[in-house]
Amino acid sequence: QVQLVESGGGLVQAGGSLRLSCAASGRTFSTYIMGWFRQAPGKEREFVAAISRRGISTYYSDSVKGRFTISRDSGQNTVYLQMNSLKPEDTALYYCAADSKPFTTTQSMGVRLRYDYWGQGTQVTVSS
Repeated sequence: QVQLVESGGGLVQAGGSLRLSCAASGRTFSTYIMGWFRQAPGKEREFVAAISRRGISTYYSDSVKGRFTISRDSGQNTVYLQMNSLKPEDTALYYCAADSKPFTTTQSMGVRLRYDYWGQGTQVTVSS
């Protein structure tokens, strides 16, 4: 089992940047595929980005591709989401998640139901 704690959210103007962090407990961090999801008020939780166990494969939603970068540091048991060129539509509660299942395809990392563990979320608000 793994516990996830997100940080780094806040209020930023459109065009600005934020870096989210997700600290994972336990010694098995490197065995999890890690993902970021977000949920805006009144909307379903949606996939943002994911990274494979060793960081070789990454996958992004079309809405953030080219603006966001996911990375992981196994020594720190932490996954990051660097968010640049932020837009008001990026405003949401951002969740970190861990998937213990074997890697199948890059695209499968975007499937919300694969993820077993979730953090509490960190709020990102982008003003226009």
